[in-house]
Amino acid sequence: MIKIINGEVYDPLNKIAGEIREIWVEGGKIINPPTKPRTPVEVIDAAGMLVMPGGVDIHSHIAGSKVNAGRVMRPEVHGWGEGRSLYTAEETGHLYARMGYTTVMEAAVAPLKARHTHEELNHIPVLDKGCYTLMGNNHLVLDCVRRKDLNTLKNVVAWLLSASRGMALKVVNAGGVENWKRGGNVRSLDDSVVEWGVTPREIITMLVEANEALGLPHSVHLHCHNLGLPGNYRSTLETLQALEGRRVHLTHLQFYSYGGKGQADFCSRAQEVAEEVNAQPLVTVDVGQVIFGDVTTMTADAPAQYGLYRITGNRWISTDVNMESGAGIVPLAFRPRSPVNSIQWAVGLELFLLIEDPWRVFLTTDHPNAGPFTMYPQVIKLLMDRDYREEMMGSLHPKTFKRTTLAEIRREYTLSEIAVITRAGPARALGLKDKGHLGVGADADIAIYRKGNDWEEVFSRAAYVLKAGELVIKDGEMVRGTWGKTFRVDTPRDPRVEKVVKDKYQRWGTVSFDNYGVEDAYLPREEVIRCR
Repeated sequence: MIKIINGEVYDPLNKIAGEIREIWVEGGKIINPPTKPRTPVEVIDAAGMLVMPGGVDIHSHIAGSKVNAGRVMRPEVHGWGEGRSLYTAEETGHLYARMGYTTVMEAAVAPLKARHTHEELNHIPVLDKGCYTLMGNNHLVLDCVRRKDLNTLKNVVAWLLSASRGMALKVVNAGGVENWKRGGNVRSLDDSVVEWGVTPREIITMLVEANEALGLPHSVHLHCHNLGLPGNYRSTLETLQALEGRRVHLTHLQFYSYGGKGQADFCSRAQEVAEEVNAQPLVTVDVGQVIFGDVTTMTADAPAQYGLYRITGNRWISTDVNMESGAGIVPLAFRPRSPVNSIQWAVGLELFLLIEDPWRVFLTTDHPNAGPFTMYPQVIKLLMDRDYREEMMGSLHPKTFKRTTLAEIRREYTLSEIAVITRAGPARALGLKDKGHLGVGADADIAIYRKGNDWEEVFSRAAYVLKAGELVIKDGEMVRGTWGKTFRVDTPRDPRVEKVVKDKYQRWGTVSFDNYGVEDAYLPREEVIRCR
């Protein structure tokens, strides 16, 4: 049994903002203060410290085939230390935990690659985790959309989640087969997809309908079209308007909030995008904040990566997953004196500061695409300290001030809002009822930080981190090894769908149906979230 005393508690879900409270822990859970403790009590005196729930990262790339391809491709940015952006499984767990994070989601897994992804997730210490199953260009899905067969689509989605042991439904560049021929550019959501005769609008809306019919805890995790292209804010607005009134999560929104027609007039359109998000209360987003320095871009949006390769001339890896998805990897560097890069940096902060409800905008860098997750403390400081933000802006290309509104925004985040965008908000959006708060019955994932004048320093190294009630970090260093669990959803489905899928795999597939799914042995420590 552990008792935390004298700490300044920030627990937005339970409306606690800076109160001095005691927190009791037993059996991996937060409990009511016992009238008569049954076991010896270990006391952590958190006087002069901030106490928050463990951090929850809703979107990161930490395991799987494309991450490993990036490690092989870029050994120079692999490992501990400054300038690194790719980490081993062990380092990933340690570095997240050091910052007070205890739950992280792998953001994109093709079903055929899921077995290896789970093998690697099992080797990440401390963290609870899960993965999102790619479906936006899956041929089984496109066949259902073509036939406008929502019932079969719903069952196919449920089967794919079960076979891959996924946590949520991920859509990347829906209809990307056609988009490849245009270098990734989509003129509108009503462009048809070659061979299948369906449109991006039909793919997205039908998958959202299937997601809601299944009662999945997280909304569709949507990677929009025209990644990183000038003028892409129009397709972002079109997507939001097409889904008005429905739940959806738009990921790394910074990369879809640009105006202009090319580099010469590249500019921010974050204000228009933020206004549309503000107007739709069922929409959540994560930002994908740009960090200056070397990064490794990796995404299932293969057309966008090919376009980036052609622009930069950098190295490039592209992979296809049989009839399911694709991926591309390109090294990149974001520089403050580059007008495009400095505007991208500003766009992310504009979105954070212009989206009014912190419960619907979450801290990410789309690790390792816009920057490593180890830079989250710097982003927190940028949001909380306007003077620091202005100091950073002084190093940017002069065009940034004319083509963004960041210099005009005075808002600073509070500690409660930081607790929302890094903990309570992502946990709620994922449907993880025992995460992101410190109420009785919650998982005892707790981060304790020493107060200070430099918010980046405060959030870089936690004084204490408890994972499932065990002390794992003290003064930023690992003191105890532990293993987290893997979340997956259990979705109801018609058992007859397996015959439909099996028949198609006998005709189309390169892997037999019997060898397709991830076996239970690959998730030795799982928590199943049952859908309605």
